[in-house]
Amino acid sequence: MDLPPFWDIVLVVSGAVVAGFVNGLSGTGYALVSLGFWLHAMPPVVAAPLAACCAVTSHITSLRAIWNGVSWPRLWPFLAGGLAGVPIGTALLTKVHVQPLKLGVGLLLIIYCSWMAFVRRPPIVTGGGRIADAAIGLTGGIMGGMASISGPAPTIWAQLRGWDMHQQRGVSQPFNMTILMVSFTSALVAGYIDRTFLIWVALAVPSTLLGARVGVSLYGRINGWQFRRIVLTLLGISGVTLVMSGFR
Repeated sequence: MDLPPFWDIVLVVSGAVVAGFVNGLSGTGYALVSLGFWLHAMPPVVAAPLAACCAVTSHITSLRAIWNGVSWPRLWPFLAGGLAGVPIGTALLTKVHVQPLKLGVGLLLIIYCSWMAFVRRPPIVTGGGRIADAAIGLTGGIMGGMASISGPAPTIWAQLRGWDMHQQRGVSQPFNMTILMVSFTSALVAGYIDRTFLIWVALAVPSTLLGARVGVSLYGRINGWQFRRIVLTLLGISGVTLVMSGFR
């Protein structure tokens, strides 16, 4: 089994470290960050399952730090919708055109973050109840199965619900961990995992853990306002990256 080209290895390791840091700090964004690096080194059908595998590893290592914010009554509608959406996303994995997908998600993130950055009092959505939460979970599940991008929908929705930083991570992180775990298993069953994938895992997982450790240590030192600003900034940067790569 031949090793990948040197610069592809550099891209994968660098993407894993940066994405692990972002994920450890904010509880989301692993795929959005890593795919900006990895899609230059491998096809989407390999990059998406790899992002899912590494993101799950990162979530598990930082779950203890955010466990106090986890509330099962708040979380389960997201999980129910998300688990229903994963098979749909996996079925679309080989049919979706990557460029329009990246452009669409990137533009959505840029518009949302720009709007929220200039709003003095962010809107709070109280309607819809668990049905709306499940619908957001379904959206995240489809995006997770299709491109391992399960995080933006529940992250944005948790902000619009007006939850504090611990409540936001108490939903987004267990949701992402569960959905991406199922997405990876679904990709494995669908036959998208080969021997070259194992090389990428061996390179990306340790790099992810290194970045995540630094991110989690920083999370314990920030307040709610700083957390909101960090999440908006990271989502905005991810959006710009996706749009730029989409135009290429």
